Amino acid sequence: MEPSGLPPQGGTLRIDKFLWFTRLARSRSYAQALAEEGHIRLNGRRIDRAHAPVRPGDLITLPHGASARVVRVSMLPARRGPAPEAQSCYEEIRVGD
Repeated sequence: MEPSGLPPQGGTLRIDKFLWFTRLARSRSYAQALAEEGHIRLNGRRIDRAHAPVRPGDLITLPHGASARVVRVSMLPARRGPAPEAQSCYEEIRVGD
């Protein structure tokens, strides 16, 4: 993180933090569990670690009820802010099937 509290330009963020900061996971521990149990795909590849790096442009597929949710990372958040701020960090590609 830069002194301003923003992630460095072109940097990365742990996937568990990204999911929690953007409110795609209800808690960071839940995001960690999803990653470590292999329920998340990053750019089509299954991940099994919560510290997998996320970059702008990455595609994340995660469970959403009985279906899947696919989002494209547009920017890395600096904090877990309000919902509108969180939603500006990703683009919804697909919800459900």
